[in-house]
Amino acid sequence: MRNYFHYPVPLKSSIIVFSRVSNHQKQLRFALVCFLLTILHVNCEAHDGYDLWLRYSPLPASTADTYRSAIKGWFITSQSPTANIVRDELNRALPVMLGNRVAELRSPTTQQQVVFGTTQSPLLSGLASELAGLAADGFIIKSTTVYGKRSWVVVGSTEQGMLYGAFHFLRLLRTGNNLSDIKSSPRTKVRVLNHWDNLDRTVERGYAGFSIWDWHKLPDYIDPRYYDYARANASIGINATVLTNVNANALILTPQYLQKVKALADIFRPYGIKVYLTARFSAPIEIGKLPTADPLDEKVQQWWRAKIDEIYTYVPDFGGFTVKANSEGQPGPQNYERTHADGANMLAQALKPHNGIVMWRAFVYDNKVPVDRTKQAYNEFKPLDGKFLPNVMVQVKNGPLDFQPREPFHPLFGSMPSTAILPEFQITQEYLGFATHLFYQGPLFKETLDANTFVKGNSSPVSGVVDGSLFNHQMTGMAGVANIGTDRNWCGHPVAQANWYAFGRLAWDHQLSPLSIAEEWVRMTLSNDPQVVSTVTSIMMASREAAVNYMTPLGLHHIMGWDHHYGPGPWISNKPRADWTAVYYHRADSLGVGFNRSQSGSNALEQYAPQVREIFNNPETCPEQYLLWFHHVAWNKRMKSGRTLWDEMCYHYQQGVDTVAWMKSQWESLSGKIDADTHAHVSKLLAIQLKEARWWRNSCLLYFQQFSRMPLPSGVEAADQTLEYYESLQFPYAPGIRPKW
Repeated sequence: MRNYFHYPVPLKSSIIVFSRVSNHQKQLRFALVCFLLTILHVNCEAHDGYDLWLRYSPLPASTADTYRSAIKGWFITSQSPTANIVRDELNRALPVMLGNRVAELRSPTTQQQVVFGTTQSPLLSGLASELAGLAADGFIIKSTTVYGKRSWVVVGSTEQGMLYGAFHFLRLLRTGNNLSDIKSSPRTKVRVLNHWDNLDRTVERGYAGFSIWDWHKLPDYIDPRYYDYARANASIGINATVLTNVNANALILTPQYLQKVKALADIFRPYGIKVYLTARFSAPIEIGKLPTADPLDEKVQQWWRAKIDEIYTYVPDFGGFTVKANSEGQPGPQNYERTHADGANMLAQALKPHNGIVMWRAFVYDNKVPVDRTKQAYNEFKPLDGKFLPNVMVQVKNGPLDFQPREPFHPLFGSMPSTAILPEFQITQEYLGFATHLFYQGPLFKETLDANTFVKGNSSPVSGVVDGSLFNHQMTGMAGVANIGTDRNWCGHPVAQANWYAFGRLAWDHQLSPLSIAEEWVRMTLSNDPQVVSTVTSIMMASREAAVNYMTPLGLHHIMGWDHHYGPGPWISNKPRADWTAVYYHRADSLGVGFNRSQSGSNALEQYAPQVREIFNNPETCPEQYLLWFHHVAWNKRMKSGRTLWDEMCYHYQQGVDTVAWMKSQWESLSGKIDADTHAHVSKLLAIQLKEARWWRNSCLLYFQQFSRMPLPSGVEAADQTLEYYESLQFPYAPGIRPKW
């Protein structure tokens, strides 16, 4: 990747004249030059996180020798913008990892080599049958005979497949894996990042600086970071990006901004990335000057057709729209007594001639509806199953509430068999400690994907809905809310990059394990040293459960700070909306704590399959990790450990703190094995995380103790401040606060 940091040495001041000086002076000055050059070299090699997981460094000598024995050179069979990207990547990576002896060949030869290309090349056309069963973007890596010599080939049926194959080939080398025959194909078609970026460059729920899209300077100034963004996404198979916030601004649809969108789309196209935008439903009024945005109004339909046709004149491969409507104050079809299907289909019909799609978000709730908020999306969308056009995907959050540290899977997964469902995961860490907490989300993503919906028997995982196999859907995808900003390391926390990486890898293949993905990321980003790999992956794999424990154990949820969602706030009440308060969700009283969603309560469980209801409806069989999500439980109820609920809650909070302390000590043990800047950066953030984990434990236990009236059990540290102190804390400038509409 481009290195933005340069260390220029002024020639006149740097030239040392050796005439008319003694030999001793010459030796001293020569030593000084060597010392300065060493410093410069070290500084240039310092890892500031900008290279993400594409940081190429020399492989261990024995590993490099093994690869060089099988690779004498490499050759690309085609000439195109995408082939040039592959060429640039190989030229960037292989000389560093393997040495300059492995170089590009002018033509395939009789020596051992790696040939990159597509089956359109006569040299590789014989492999077409082996790619026949793969998706269009799939690839194979295979040992075969080329010009009479055993060689490796990296082949796709399309140039995008070749690009993905090349990145995977380099991943194998970077992680020290043995080369072997591989077939790989994406399990989903649309693998998309949702940027919640505003036109003023603020990022809603963004914790890594401002938006990387410099709308003011586009299209005339192209930031080199745009290319590096595309390269990073292509390396993990992401093929779509939504540039703008779901709380949309209609200006993005005007010619002034469409020319800016075009500039980005032109950059991303050779990387296989399509551009999408968010559509403000009231755009026909705001920029079209119509009196209505009613989706059944003929003039509104005509306006959208014309606008979409106009967009395609700027971006011929425009992907389509993501839409947030009738949620949290956003306009939508219900303003005109129409359904979500009416609104989505109106846009889909206009996009259909261009092969565009609509991703219509199911994150809807209304404070005026007197029902458990977690039920509202299902209530609104389940009756519409089968009423959406084929180029509409309903975008469903992983859980029924809002990106909590742990939620049960959303009941819409499996409940709309006639509708394409697109899961939405959070990559940014809105409720997960922002960019100061180390929270590896691979286990969270995987927990949802592996959850059993039971809608078609005992093996009906959410992943089967996602990849289309459960209901034979051809339109498939995964969406992730991006955590990317202008911070030098892109994501704020150095380890937060792993969540971007994990999302891409799981969108490509949901059968990968979070552990294997974490190991890949560590090897590619930090070090191949066995101690580093083992220690950092252990920290990462423990981090999610640690955060659940010190934030929301045993099924507690949405007890974060008001508005900004920074830190604990179980006392939050008396806000404009009941479902924006913590007391709405935990319902603590002198008898117990938890939201009763069983048949005797809000009966949110009725939205799940009978087998799920049977497990979760009974407090005795409900997994304890979801207990307070589905049940209001007495403080003195005996848990599986034999402890009371109160004691169990206290121990979970303490365990969360203890785990972060362990994470911090484990990271400290790697001093000298990870570059000093990265090590120091994460060390300081872990110190913040430990401080804030204690803040969570202290304030939450003090608050809930008012209701339980029970003492802290042995081994749980007492708070060093009063509850009044914690309640008085204010954070008016916490990052990522939602703009006021």
